[in-house]
Amino acid sequence: MEEYGSIISSLPSNPKMHLNCYQGVWVQRTWVPGIIAIQRRGGGGFTPRRRGDVVLASPPKCGTTWLKALAFATMARRAHPPAQQLQHPLLRLNPHDCVPFMEKLFAAGLGSKMDALPSPRLMATHMHHSLLPTSITDNLDCKIIYICRDPKDMLVSMWQFARRILPELQFHDVFELACEGRCLSGPIWDHILGYWNASKARPETVLFLRYEEMLRYPIDNVRKLARFVGQPFSPDEEEAGVVMDIVRLCSFEKMKNLKVNKADSSSVHVPRNNTFANDSFFRRGEAGDWTNHMTPEMARRLDAIMNEKLHETGISFS
Repeated sequence: MEEYGSIISSLPSNPKMHLNCYQGVWVQRTWVPGIIAIQRRGGGGFTPRRRGDVVLASPPKCGTTWLKALAFATMARRAHPPAQQLQHPLLRLNPHDCVPFMEKLFAAGLGSKMDALPSPRLMATHMHHSLLPTSITDNLDCKIIYICRDPKDMLVSMWQFARRILPELQFHDVFELACEGRCLSGPIWDHILGYWNASKARPETVLFLRYEEMLRYPIDNVRKLARFVGQPFSPDEEEAGVVMDIVRLCSFEKMKNLKVNKADSSSVHVPRNNTFANDSFFRRGEAGDWTNHMTPEMARRLDAIMNEKLHETGISFS
């Protein structure tokens, strides 16, 4: 968006990674205009609904696609029963097309498209909590569901993802930037801390999830998600196995093997007007892949940094 050109040109940048540092956070350059637009007070900014909105927040490559699928299937289960899988939107659409990224829509000047979403609206963001407008953070009717992941796995996944458009990118470069707090959505520890502190201050409006726990206990966490958004499963739904239907519908293997997630391109745009192919969102879907790409010394270094930054929270990834 041209009106923000002068602001963006003055920001610190990482041309190789197509990043800018905006308000202390390293973000994808093409989404900076969207973040600024969302933050605008008065006309043009994000306008919440009285019936409430649900925002899915995460650092990149931390289970965002899976959380989108689970939240969409849970919140839309009456309109789209998960057991009726032949007609379900998640069988013909990528989760990113079912749950839009706020930054992307606003960056494209399409923020008004969110007005067409049914209430309660479901949307997503990679923004730090500190970047969110008060229309979200101070709104008791707006709920935030946050998911984070072991930063070691996050970095490996981010590198594999970015190599689709930056084939020369080396993992060591991504690792060093992360340790310095200058990788995409970095500093990583600030991303986690912002939502952690918000979840402790206002647990009724911010739900803090961890990817590894979601993998271990998907059914329990889907129940937790449903209760949090005010749509708990009824005894009849529990007896009918609706929770398990949602978990099966949104499973990694199920989603990865769908035709729409094999060849089609997503609408998630990246620099140079490219798009990521839908299959790029379904690489491994597991915990611990970092051991195949990171030396023990690198792991200890990143763990030490995260433990130092997060020591007061009790969160540990080591």
